[in-house]
Amino acid sequence: MGFDHRRSVTYRLAQAAHAYRVRSGSRLARIELHSGQEALLKALAEDDGQSMSDLAASLGVQPPTVTKMISRLAAQHYVERRVSKGDGRQAMVFLTERGKGAIDDIDKVWKRIEKDAVSGIDDKDRKKLRKLLRQIERNLGARDNGDDHELEVEEEAGHPA
Repeated sequence: MGFDHRRSVTYRLAQAAHAYRVRSGSRLARIELHSGQEALLKALAEDDGQSMSDLAASLGVQPPTVTKMISRLAAQHYVERRVSKGDGRQAMVFLTERGKGAIDDIDKVWKRIEKDAVSGIDDKDRKKLRKLLRQIERNLGARDNGDDHELEVEEEAGHPA
């Protein structure tokens, strides 16, 4: 019998992530934002006046992705670019008044989705789930060398991945 991917943790994780993206996309559209933009605005709310490269690093995306996001958010008047005082070649990104005003709406969206997502899960299990998800994130982010040898060894030993 082959590997039943539908019973795997990673399949369930992918399905949950997809459901989250659909729900958050719908809720964010109500406040005129697209998925991902809210995370950038929240990053600026925590530390306004960041460089594009700092934003890319904090969001875990490539700089061209941030550049495109900033351009769209600037066109919607959520953020503005300013020349760095220390280096005239570098642009710093700041929230506008509209961007600052959107933070409360973003928080409401995230709180509502969080409430929906963990409905019926007690506090102890929520804490354990957060811990497990952080571990999965570390495991998947730690390395990706394309070497499937370890997987093959585990399967041969009778331990499914």
